[in-house]
Amino acid sequence: MPERVFNFSAGPAVMPLPVLEEAQRDLVALPGVGSSVMELSHRGKTYMDIHADAKARLVSLLNIPDTHEVLLLQGGSRLQFSMIPLNLLKGTDKTADYVLTGSWGKKALEEAVKEGKTNVAWDGKSINFNNLPSQSDLKLTSDAAYVHITSNETIQGVQFQSIPEVGNVPLVADLSSDFLSRPVDVSKYGIIYACAQKNAGPAGVTVVIIRKDLMEHASGDLPGYMVYRNHAENDSMWNTPPTFGIYLLGLVCKWLQEEFGSLEKLQAHNQAKAQLLYDAIDQSGGFYLGHAVPEVRSKMNVTFKLGDDDSDKKFLAAANELGLTQLGGHRSVGGVRASIYNAMPVEGVEKLRDFMLDFKK
Repeated sequence: MPERVFNFSAGPAVMPLPVLEEAQRDLVALPGVGSSVMELSHRGKTYMDIHADAKARLVSLLNIPDTHEVLLLQGGSRLQFSMIPLNLLKGTDKTADYVLTGSWGKKALEEAVKEGKTNVAWDGKSINFNNLPSQSDLKLTSDAAYVHITSNETIQGVQFQSIPEVGNVPLVADLSSDFLSRPVDVSKYGIIYACAQKNAGPAGVTVVIIRKDLMEHASGDLPGYMVYRNHAENDSMWNTPPTFGIYLLGLVCKWLQEEFGSLEKLQAHNQAKAQLLYDAIDQSGGFYLGHAVPEVRSKMNVTFKLGDDDSDKKFLAAANELGLTQLGGHRSVGGVRASIYNAMPVEGVEKLRDFMLDFKK
């Protein structure tokens, strides 16, 4: 096999090597089946067992209660930016609250305003999205249709360490970039959604965990695919599901269970990885400038800059020569971004840390 680099891409991102190797081994023909997963009917028993297994592993890892439904959809978070207000806001006289902590929260709001009344409960634009609001900072609507947050902003590198208190209002959260990276009390959420291509598999699958009573809110004039209830009633097979992506999602969940056992252990593992890089930043005497304030730093996306654009470019070029790839910050902010999702091995983070120390010298 060609030598693999340490890929710090924000998404699609590094996947667990055992998952890739198992998928490679069985790509042409699943054992005992004689066909590739990509060739199987989604109505056949073999694939339906794969489908059910992926969902069961999600339920087990996240301790998802019976009050919530697991949906495996397509369209990424972008589609959820529309599906959520279409199902929960459109046709009501209520207001949807949005907490804007970075670029993806802003994009979610852009779609919601098309479907009903919205309220910006907090906006971090004035501080360049380097911090998160305290509870007292939030200007929430008492009877809102829902409150929307982005758990982890990949571009700015800020992450909620605890969720806001929203009372009886449904809390809706985009967990795309920290999904399955730490324990989550699903019962406190109305909707959790996450595109898979950061922590849970390849691009093409979107996991939606929705409180069952919220699926009854949709108006009857929505296009069929946009109605959560349709997907729930058809076990996420209202249309042909992304079968290969769901197969890989199941393998990733199996790897998490076998490698870590619980999300509590995985959380500690991810914390330790992130600390390696944040220590290098904090002990650099200002050579490396972290974007987020320490209390809200992301454990998934470590963002920083050097003194100027030219230094950033030299850093990225030298890192790439060492097999530390995809470290460039998002095109909208520049700098450096090390995405260290679940599948990024400690060895990769240590090599980046060592390079940061050597480059400074």
